Order: sequence, then structure tokens, then C-alpha cells
Amino acid sequence: MKHALSALALTWALAASAATPPRASDYIVAVVNNDAVTEVEVQQALANAREQARQQSGAMPNEADLRRQTIDRLVNERVIVTYARDMGVRVDEPELDRAVANVVTANRLASVDALRERLRADGLDFKRFRDNLRDQILAERVREREVPARIKVSDADVDAMLAERGAARVASQELNLAQILITVPDGAGEAEVAERRALAQGAITRVRGGEDFGAVARELSQDTGTRAQGGEMGQKAADRYPDLFTAAARGVAVGDVAAEPLRSGAGFHVIKVLARKENAGMTVTQTHPRHILLRPSAELSAETARQRLGDLRTQIDNGRISFEDAARRYSEDGSAQGGGDLGWVSPGQFVPEFEQAMGKLDIGAISQPVVSRFGVHLIQVLERRQAQVDLRQLRDQARNVLRERQYDKAYAEWLEELRGRAWIELREKPER
Repeated sequence: MKHALSALALTWALAASAATPPRASDYIVAVVNNDAVTEVEVQQALANAREQARQQSGAMPNEADLRRQTIDRLVNERVIVTYARDMGVRVDEPELDRAVANVVTANRLASVDALRERLRADGLDFKRFRDNLRDQILAERVREREVPARIKVSDADVDAMLAERGAARVASQELNLAQILITVPDGAGEAEVAERRALAQGAITRVRGGEDFGAVARELSQDTGTRAQGGEMGQKAADRYPDLFTAAARGVAVGDVAAEPLRSGAGFHVIKVLARKENAGMTVTQTHPRHILLRPSAELSAETARQRLGDLRTQIDNGRISFEDAARRYSEDGSAQGGGDLGWVSPGQFVPEFEQAMGKLDIGAISQPVVSRFGVHLIQVLERRQAQVDLRQLRDQARNVLRERQYDKAYAEWLEELRGRAWIELREKPER
């Protein structure tokens, strides 16, 4: 899922206005390159952070620590935005107009003029609102471009991950095996077991000596299901055979017989590999989901976004709005225009928290709000199917999983480098 324009900008602006202290108390708290962080902005962000802490735990954090963390977060935002400007990242006016129009639609306003009036009533300037929206787009765009480019996943890393999954190679095979079964009665003594084993070993000797396996099977095998077919069990996926058989067949060439009889609860088995087909991939369960995404900002808590999506889920359940229409109106993902439809996806294509929640849903069910790195989601599963995935897709999935594991570390390192190159000046409150 890609980053998208934050249609929560209006909600952010309204929340910020509610917490805005008197303008007379405003002063510059920090300078980042050519941008300033003001006390008004700090107080706005602090008010939201306190509310988020209250909603999540009911306990208020240490005020000094919370202020320090808030200033640090605002400085980070300025570092990214000023870097984006220096790198020539631009948001043209038509694109910004579309972003504002999305905010209007998402917040059920009649027009841009209605948005202006709403902002004015809450003491907010429309130009400042547009500038903040532009900064959000700039920051998201430069993050999307630069952080993934820093993540390197080698072919050796992919090979190691596929090896960890172990069963992938077995499941990618189809086998046609034949057997001669020499049964061992329950409670048989050692002598009888040895006699039966010798009979199975004799069958191996006869086949390796040139006799036809099918003829020997029809003569000796006590498996009534396959004896008439010369012991042939049929072509099928390797994982549909007993593990004992697939393990024995692994080292046997097509046309050969396993050197030793296999012992199971039924008796002794003589196994011949009639055919082996190596598929390019394996069968996986694919899912067809759709979602609604809200992206919390520094000023809008994840808890508030969760509450909004919880309310929206209730409306969908009650038939007041369809999931598809809700996604078009409120989702901040690029899939919104298509009603939140994400198409058919294989395991490993989404971030773990999204994929885990999706995997637990029955077809047609809607999740509770799910928090991921991208924001807060409502997820609905439309369909599931079994699909053949080729080796290239398997490798791509493994690569995506490995890249996702490295994202947070790569982002932190990138931000630290930007801060190291930026001019940052923290200022004390001026004396009166």
C-alpha cells in the first residue's frame, strides 16, 4: 500500500484550532534550515498528544518529556519538508486543488467555499491550510522515493528466506508413485516381522533384477486399492502423499525403486518413482480484499482515527452506507476511487499487521479498525482462491517481506542523516 494524500487535514486543522493558545504567547521554539517551529504549533501538538495518552491509557505522561518529544517530532517533520524542497520536489497548483477537493468530499462539505467558511469560523487561515496540505504531500512523496531505495535485499537473502519455508520445494512437485505393500498383522512377533520384511526386500531384489514392478505388485502387494493397477497410486501434488513416501522418493530417480522397504503402521512398503514433475512454483491461498484507510498525523491520534472507522463500520453494518461508497468518500489510499478494492493478492504482499487481520476474516466479514505503519484500516475480504504461484512470484514475495522488515530501520537512518545535514537551532522562551 502506498502513501497517499491525507484527507484528515481538515480534521487536523479543526483539532488544532481547538487547542490554539492566545497568539500573544507565540514565539519561535526551533529553526530548521529556513523554517520555524512556533510555540503555537507545539501547544497544538501537545494538546493532541495529551488527548491520545488519555484515550489509550488514562495516564498523563511527564509533561517535560512529552514537550521534548513533541518538539523533536515537529523538527523531524520540518527536516523532511525542507529537504524535499531542496531536492526540487514540487506540488503543482492543480494537484493541490485536487487535494483540497478530496478534503471537501471526505468531510461532507458542499464546496471549497464551505471549507473556507468552516476554517474561518475556527480561526484558521485557508492559505495556511493549503500550505500545510502541500507540506504533507511533499513529505510523503520524498519518503516514498528515498526510503525504499535505501533498502537492499540480495538474492542470497531471498534464497535463505525460501529455504526457511522448507516445504516450498516439496509442495512445488507432483509425483506418481507405485507401491508394493506387505502387511504386518497387529501384535506380530519379531520372527513374523522379520519374515515380512524379507518378503518386501525380496520384491526389491526382483525388480532391480529386471522384473516388471507392476507384475510383482499384482503378485505380492496386499494393498487392494492399487494392486490391480500394478501398485500405481497416481500423479498428484507431493504434499498429498504421506510424508513417509515423499521423504523416501526424494533421493530416488524416476524409474528407480527405493533401496530399502519403508516401515509404517500398515507394514512394509516398496516404493517406485514412476514420474516426477517439478512445477515452477506452488499453490497458495490468494485473497481479494478491499479497505478504507485513514492516516493519523502528529495532530490527529491513531485512537481518534480508530473511533471514526469504528463508527463507519457500524454504519456499514446497519446498511446506512456501502463499504464501496465509504471507501470512495473517506479512504486516503490510492484505491479509494475503486471503492478500496486491492485486487487479488498473495501472502507476503502486505505489511504483517494488515495481512494477519485479513487472514482471520471470513468472506464478507469486516474487521475492527487495524493499525499499521500506513495508518488505520477497515478491511473486508471479498473472495479467496487457490492459485499457482511461479518461482519468480515466490521470490518477489520473499523480497517484499524482507524489505518490509528493514523499512523502520532504513527510515530511522535516513532521518538521522537528514538531521545531521540540517541546520537546527533550538530556542528558549524569550524573557518579557
